[in-house]
Amino acid sequence: MRTVLAMLPADPERGNEDFAAAAPGAAVLLDGAGVGGAKTGCTHGVAWFSGTLGGLLLRSITGHPARPLADCLADSIGLVRSLHEDSCDLIHRASPTSTVVAARVDGGVLDYLVLGDSSLLLADRDGSAAVVTDRRLDEVGKRLRGPVDALPTGSPEHSTALADYRDALTGLRNRPGGFWIAGPDPQAAQHALTGTVPLDSLASVTLLSDGATRLVDRFELAGWSEVLAVLGSAGPDELIRRVREAEAGDPHGRRWPRGKVRDDATVLHWMLR
Repeated sequence: MRTVLAMLPADPERGNEDFAAAAPGAAVLLDGAGVGGAKTGCTHGVAWFSGTLGGLLLRSITGHPARPLADCLADSIGLVRSLHEDSCDLIHRASPTSTVVAARVDGGVLDYLVLGDSSLLLADRDGSAAVVTDRRLDEVGKRLRGPVDALPTGSPEHSTALADYRDALTGLRNRPGGFWIAGPDPQAAQHALTGTVPLDSLASVTLLSDGATRLVDRFELAGWSEVLAVLGSAGPDELIRRVREAEAGDPHGRRWPRGKVRDDATVLHWMLR
């Protein structure tokens, strides 16, 4: 087994709120999120939250191989909460949150968990591919973001509409009929998408933040088979380079309406064969 990781922040001056790491037989990826332009209520910030949760989760899923991934995530969320609930406002509307993707090999199978809009790409040995993505955030977003997508990205009007959209989205976070994401409440882990795949059927497993999947699910410039071909030949850095190239060609979001011109992009490609 071999793992290759590539990460690129949207803005080098701001830093990266994604986190990814691997250990023998396990990998995790988290995409941290707050409410754009708002104070988080946390003195540590979004990157601290995603990095701390990611490290604790990786330790949990490797240290307790028989424990379900959702339970490991719930435990890890609870531990993070205990680290800063005395110093931070965890009921603040902009309290840090994070998507989560986790994969673990155990007893001839691959267990996986996906929470939020990051993705897990499973490549079969026969050349086919399947992607697991939690679409609940996308479904909620489509109902709310019409006014945002009608305006040029980066314009004052777009910024105002985006703030209104994010405010409405926050009101549906971790609620029935809304979407689920890792935050202060360990109960969110029980709403993750989970599954098991026979290990001998897989050639590779790839964990991607939504900043890296834009080439497929937002720009529609490639399919998942093409993504696998790029990963297999040139690696994750090339996939992110292609995303950045597309973003640079549409700086005002006219071809591809989006909240951010660029987003943090992370790809962890885990080759099993």
